[in-house]
Amino acid sequence: MKIENTRVAHAVALQHRCAFYASPKHLTTQLMPMLAATLARGTTVALALAPDTAAAVEDVLGPSRQLVPLAEPPSGIQSGQTLAAQRARELRELIGEHGPVAMVGQHRSEFDGADGSFWTELDAAYGIALADMPVELTCFYPELPLHQAILDGARRTHPALLVGGTPVANAEHLCPRTVLAEHPAPSPTLLGAPDVQLEFGAWQLNEMRQLLEQSLLTAGYGRNRAEDLVLAVNEVATNAVEYGSADARLYVWLDGDGITDGAVCEIHDRGTLRDPLPGLAAPHSSDPRGRGVWIARQICESLHVWSDRSGTHVRLHAGRPV
Repeated sequence: MKIENTRVAHAVALQHRCAFYASPKHLTTQLMPMLAATLARGTTVALALAPDTAAAVEDVLGPSRQLVPLAEPPSGIQSGQTLAAQRARELRELIGEHGPVAMVGQHRSEFDGADGSFWTELDAAYGIALADMPVELTCFYPELPLHQAILDGARRTHPALLVGGTPVANAEHLCPRTVLAEHPAPSPTLLGAPDVQLEFGAWQLNEMRQLLEQSLLTAGYGRNRAEDLVLAVNEVATNAVEYGSADARLYVWLDGDGITDGAVCEIHDRGTLRDPLPGLAAPHSSDPRGRGVWIARQICESLHVWSDRSGTHVRLHAGRPV
C-alpha cells in the first residue's frame, strides 16, 4: 500500500521532550515544579499520567481548570498510532478553547506488550500527529524499564531531553518515519477464523462495500454507523488495490477480538508500505490526495497499520453497534 502525500512541509510547532526518573518520588520531584511553572504562565496542561501520579499532582497542586486529564487509554490497547491519533483529537479541541497547551505523559508498564515497542510506536506517532500543533509534550520514562527497547526508543524519538529541568538537544534523535522504518509497528494479536472474507480487486469494490454493509447491519449496527464504517474500510481498500497489489483481501470478525467490543475489519494486500504511519497528519485543505486513511482514523475506534514480508495490513475496530 502506497500512501500518496503531496502536503507541503511546514515548520514543526510541536516541542517533544523526554525525561527519565529513577523512582516514583524522583518522578514527582521533577514533575511538580514543571507543572507549577507551566500553570503560572497561564498555560493549560493536559495530563496523560498513571492514576497514582495524577492523584499526587492533585494533592500537591490542588484542583485547577488548567489541569485537564486526557481520556484513559482503552484497556489492553496494542496500537500506539491509534492512541496518538486519539490524543491529537483531544489536543486540537483543547487548543481551540485555550490556545497553546502543555502535555505531560508517563510510561505505564501495563501497555508494554511483549517487548515494549508500543512506546516507540506511540512517540514516533506523536511526532507526526502533533507536528503542527502548539504543544509542549514531555514524556517521562523510567531509567530502568523492563524492556531495553523502551529506553532505546525514547532516546530516538524525542528531539530534546530534560536535564535538570532544562531541555537540551538530543543527539540520538531520528525523525519519526526513520525510527519506524527501522523498527516497524508491531502486528496485533492474531484472531480466529473470520465471519466474513472476500478477495477483491479494483473492479469489485462495490461488491466489497455491499457485503460489508449487510454484515454490519446483521450484526446490529444502525444504518448511519454502518455506512460510516463502510466508508472507512472503502478508503483503505481503495488504497490497497490502487497502490498495493491488484488483488486484496477483506476479513471481518463481527464479535470483536476479545479485547474490544464490536466488529473488526482487516484489509491485506501484497504491496510495500511506503509510509509506516499513514493518516496521522491532518490533511491540508490544498492536498488533492492522501486523505483516505486519515478519514478512516476519524471514523473508527482504532486503526492500526503494519507490514511484514507478505505485504501491508490494516486492522480497523468499528466500536460497539449503535
